[in-house]
Amino acid sequence: MTWFYYAILSAFFTANSVALSKKTLQDCDVYTVAWARYGYALPFVLCLFIFIEIPPLDSTFFLVNVIQVPLNGLAIVLYIRAIKYSPLSLTLPLTALTPAFLVGTSYVMLGERPDTSGGIGIILVTLGAYLINVHATSEGLLGPLRAILNEEGSLLMIAVAFIYSITGNLSKVAILHSSPMFFAAFYPAVMALALFPLLVIDSGSAMKKVFSRPILFSLISISSILTLITGNFAIQMVEVSYVVSVRRISLVFAVLYGWLLFRETHLRERLLGSVVMLTGVVFIVLL
Repeated sequence: MTWFYYAILSAFFTANSVALSKKTLQDCDVYTVAWARYGYALPFVLCLFIFIEIPPLDSTFFLVNVIQVPLNGLAIVLYIRAIKYSPLSLTLPLTALTPAFLVGTSYVMLGERPDTSGGIGIILVTLGAYLINVHATSEGLLGPLRAILNEEGSLLMIAVAFIYSITGNLSKVAILHSSPMFFAAFYPAVMALALFPLLVIDSGSAMKKVFSRPILFSLISISSILTLITGNFAIQMVEVSYVVSVRRISLVFAVLYGWLLFRETHLRERLLGSVVMLTGVVFIVLL
């Protein structure tokens, strides 16, 4: 069961990184925080290249990354914008839609067909998304859906979940055409480079912004690195699907962070919705 503890830690560090990002966003802009997640990790990942073997890289690896890096850049900007303008407990649980979207994108991109449990999982994930706004049923049965449509952060996070359902498949191809450890070091470095022009365009004083909150930025980056490390340890010990499922417990951590740190409301319904979505993820990836 050692893998389980690593996966739980990975879920915790995921939520920790997001909560710290939201805290930083109180006086920092979206592009700075988005870049800091990867930029502050550069010294670490560059050191990794010294100790890991660089595998042969073919044209497929580079083509996949040419497609997925801009998509992931867009996703992280939307992600940070979502948690800046909307409650953490309302936005992060919607990332559970990614496995549901993956059922469709994996069929189109990889020819993987969903089974009965996948269909049940999609229904549960959708129900969970409904339940996180269940207080809006006072405005009718469609109230929770209207609440999602009226919340900018919710719409942005749904878009992020869909983009991740595409880039998740692309990342799988990239890893198959390189190696897990190489890609773990390669990806943050490339994302830091890709996001830097946005940082410069947004403001000419990019360096001043980057070093405006070094402690918080470092903590965000450390949490992101620890998410990667603990997740990789777990994946080495057991099937990826088990790790993906357990890591979605970050949804529950995020709701608790929203309540404890930002005094967000509707705790019970958002916890219930997150648990239902988490159950749906289990059906999609495990059963």
